Order: sequence, then structure tokens, then C-alpha cells
Amino acid sequence: MAKQLTEQQQRFIEALFDGANGDVVAAKRIAGYSENTATTVIVNALKDEIAEATRTYLSRIAPKAAYALNSGMEDPTQLGIRDKIAAARDVLDRTGFAKTEKVEVGGSNPLFILPAKNEDTE
Repeated sequence: MAKQLTEQQQRFIEALFDGANGDVVAAKRIAGYSENTATTVIVNALKDEIAEATRTYLSRIAPKAAYALNSGMEDPTQLGIRDKIAAARDVLDRTGFAKTEKVEVGGSNPLFILPAKNEDTE
């Protein structure tokens, strides 16, 4: 069951990602909180909602990250392309589009050695 947010808390979450660019102090101001209200109090009260909004935000920018990877393939001579691709990979990894890795299990001698049976348990 989702926690019911006050109008001010909702404005804070929205401002954090649209207008304040992730700056909690700016989001606090935009949402109409008093300057005397500690940002840690607001953040602690909205920890789960901020985490969910962060996941949503990363999902929103994942397509841009995918395009950045494509851009690097199209023109690998762009200035700063390595940093751009590294950032794009990080975003895609965090949104669930990580590179899949296969692990092969094998060996030259597929023999398992089990411990000796206890005579007491029979």
C-alpha cells in the first residue's frame, strides 16, 4: 500500500526531478517548505518515494543512453565519446539493461567426491 503524501511532499518529489535538478535544498524551496525545515527531515520522511522517483527518472533517460551508445557507434571520433559511452552504460546497467554474461561450468574430470557416510545414521 502506497503512503499518502501531503501536497507539499508531492511538490517536493516533483520539484526534485523537474526544476531543482536533484538539489534537495532547491526542491525544498520550490515545494514551499520553510527555510527552517531541515532537509534531512524531509528526505528521511520521503526516502522510499525518492528512491522510486529516482528509478522512474532513470527509466526516463534510458532511451537517451541507448541513443548515446548508437551515436558512439555511428561516429566514434566525437570529442568525449568514451565518457559519454561510459555514462550511458552505467544508466543502462542501473535500469536493467546490463550486458548478460554466460558462465560455462566444465572441466576435464567431471568427478564429484562426496563425504563419507556416517555409519550412525543408517
